[in-house]
Formats: sequence, structure tokens, C-alpha cells
Amino acid sequence: MKTCTRCIYDDEHIPNITFDNEGVCNYCKEYDTLDKSYPVNESKFYEWIKKIKGSGKYYDCILGFSGGCDSSFLLTRIVDAGLRPLAVNYDNHWGTEISEQNLKKVTNKLSVDLLKVYVDETEYNDIVKSFFYSGTPDIEICADIGLAVAQLDSASKMRCKYTLDGHNFRTEGSAPTGFIYMDAKYIKSVHSQFGKVPMKTYKNMYLKPWLKWMVLDGIQRVRLMPLLNYNKEEAKKELKERFGWEWYGGHHFENKMTYFFHTYFMPKRFNMDQRYFDLSAAVRMNRMTRDEALEEIKKPIKCDKKVIDEVIKRIGFTEEEFEKVMNLPIKSYKDYETYHETFKRFKWFFWMMMKMNRVPKTFYLKYCR
Repeated sequence: MKTCTRCIYDDEHIPNITFDNEGVCNYCKEYDTLDKSYPVNESKFYEWIKKIKGSGKYYDCILGFSGGCDSSFLLTRIVDAGLRPLAVNYDNHWGTEISEQNLKKVTNKLSVDLLKVYVDETEYNDIVKSFFYSGTPDIEICADIGLAVAQLDSASKMRCKYTLDGHNFRTEGSAPTGFIYMDAKYIKSVHSQFGKVPMKTYKNMYLKPWLKWMVLDGIQRVRLMPLLNYNKEEAKKELKERFGWEWYGGHHFENKMTYFFHTYFMPKRFNMDQRYFDLSAAVRMNRMTRDEALEEIKKPIKCDKKVIDEVIKRIGFTEEEFEKVMNLPIKSYKDYETYHETFKRFKWFFWMMMKMNRVPKTFYLKYCR
């Protein structure tokens, strides 16, 4: 096993990894590219605030809001700076009680309107179940795409030109190419083979509406978090003192399905551990030494058996069926129909969209090259 000399990524757990002559991995180089493109710069943050402020009739921007630490912190900062956001929450029925309370506590105290976009529970769980049967690691992507559609669709209806989210490549790291893949055609392909419940309430991000939002509506997807000198521990303390906000125990653990995905499904099924991303991000930011991270990753992953049992029951597996799908042959998005070749063929177009803030730079780096 070869491990990066800068972070803790290695060629046993991280797909598509390469190393330069000094042993530094390609993902550290990607981090440096993003760091150069989006340096910490609070003056730039307030330039964006000034640009966004007053741009909409009712709301200045749409913020994807989970009740988690990152999105709660960003919501606080933009409201304090004078913006009128609409907080959009995508409810797939897997949120925890803590996250639900955090949603209400923060938006109520800040006097921010909260829009909850729902998907039918049976329908959503059937999509997830189809991905279990697909043999791929991508059981969580329907939530990510569902949230993106909810944001863009809301922005279009409210005539907002800006959508924001709490993503921060510095603190979260960037999921390696091959760890997950997502697009609308992929979801449709997998669900058409293995799903049983028609997709009626689930809104997928097909190319036609996406192009409308990007080109005709001109909606910009702006990431402000990387501009801030963000310390998660300090943010948690501030949110607790100001709103009575509660920590939910781990990165993305405000959602039970995401918790299951990171602590059980990916490690057991694909030997992939989310902690590599978080710990490596901390090392790159000098918030932890590399030796400390290497010691931390040796600790066993903890997963609540009650959550595993809940997933099995609510998705609709018997114990035997669940054991079967957890041992199916491993596959990837390449075994199904996707937009990937389209993204690569039209990378010049998406490069322009990236430059105009219509798609995130991380999308271009992962999907178009």
C-alpha cells in the first residue's frame, strides 16, 4: 500500500489515485488548484454579498439548508450581512429529529422563510432500493440531485439569480473520482432496471431543465464558504450559544441514510471510509498533523445497529434480501447509461458555465475532463 506523503490518502482505499515523484497524490494537487481559485478572502465574501443584495424581488438568493453545521453557519453569516435568503430543505424522510429542530431554531431566530420540498417516501425509497440492486456505491445520489433541483427550481420560480450552499472543499475534502458518480440519466437507467414504483414526485435533473436554469434563467451557483476563515468547532459553539443548535455526532450525520451510507454501507461493501476525506482535509489545513490523522483512521468505524435495522425495514428488505444485495458483484456507473460522455464531449460548454458560476468548479474537474 502506498500512502500520500502529504495527506493520508492511499491506493488501497482511494480510487483513481496517482502520486508524483515526491509521493504527493493527485487529490492534494486538485485541492491546491481549488485553493488557488478560491482563496480565503472575507473582502471577496462581502463583495459577493453586495452583488447579491437586492437582486431579487422577494428573496436575494436560495440557500440549500439541511440544519447541519455548515449550512447553518452560512445562513447566519449571510443574514447578518443583510441578505434576504429563502432556505430550501429537501426532505427525503430520513432526517433526524435533531436536524428538524435545528432547521426551525435557526430560521425562526433569524426570521428566514423555510421551504421544505418533499418527495413521496415510498417512491424515494424505491429509488434507493434500486441502487442497492445496481451493485454500485451510489445509493445516496438521488438526495444530492433532489436538493440541487429543489434549489434551482425554487430560484427559477422566485426569479432569484443566485443559489448558495454550505459546501467547503477545505473542511470536507473532495470525494475522489470513482467514489461516487451522479447524473439524472444514471438514476433513470438504474431505476428503470430495478425500480418498481414510478417516479412522479421525484424531480430529476435532466439536461433540458438544467440548461434552462443555466442559460435562460442565468442562475449562478455561488460557493461562499471557501471565502471564509471557517473553523467548525468554533461554528458549533457559536450556533449552540446563539440558537440552541445541537450537534448530531458527525459529518453529514443529520440524515440517517447518509449516516448509514458513511458508517456501514461504504466501508463494508466497498472498503471506502469517509473519514479519509475529513481527516485529509484537516491535515491540508494544518488543523491536524498527518501522524495524528493516521492514528485516528486506525480506530474502528462506529455504526448504530438501530439505524441499520431501520434502513433494512424501511427500504423493504428481508434480512436475507439485504444480505444478498450487500454481496452482489461490484459494479460502477460505467455499467449503466449516463451523461458522462456528453459532459466530456461538451466540456468547452461546461468550462464556460464554470467561468460564469453556473456550475461548480468541482463538477467540471470531476465530470468533464
